[in-house]
Amino acid sequence: DAIVTAEDREKLLNQKGCVIWFTGLSGSGKSTLATAVEQVLHQQQHHTYVLDGDNVRHGLNKNLGFSPEDREENIRRIGEVAKLFADAGTIVMTAFISPYRADRDQARELIAEGRFVEVFVDCPLEVCEERDTKGLYKNAPRWRD
Repeated sequence: DAIVTAEDREKLLNQKGCVIWFTGLSGSGKSTLATAVEQVLHQQQHHTYVLDGDNVRHGLNKNLGFSPEDREENIRRIGEVAKLFADAGTIVMTAFISPYRADRDQARELIAEGRFVEVFVDCPLEVCEERDTKGLYKNAPRWRD
C-alpha cells in the first residue's frame, strides 16, 4: 500500500516540480526563451521538459483545429499534461500563445500553489510580423497604418 508521493519524487530528484508558462504573440520568442531556460536548468542538473506547438499539436492534440472551442481544449490538455510533469517532479516550460486569461487561470488552478509561473513575452507586434515564422501575419487583415 506504499504510495510514492510528490515529496518522495522531490527528494529523489532534489527539486520541486513546477510549471513556467510562457505566453505571448506568435513569433514573440516563447519557444526560444523556454528552450534557453531549459538548457540552463539542464546544465544545472535539473530535470526539465518543454511543451510547445511542435511536440503537442503534432501528437496529443493533432485532432484539434483552431476553432475557439478547440483552442480552449488545446490549452486545457496542455495544462493537464503540465500538471502531470510537475507532479512527477519535473520543471516544465510551456510555450503557447494562450491569449485568454480564463484558459491560463484554468491551467494555474491545476498546479500546486506557488508552482505556476506565468511569463508574458512582451514583443512588439512589428517584430513578430517581421519574424512571422508560421506565416500567420502575412495574410492577416491590416487594420492600422
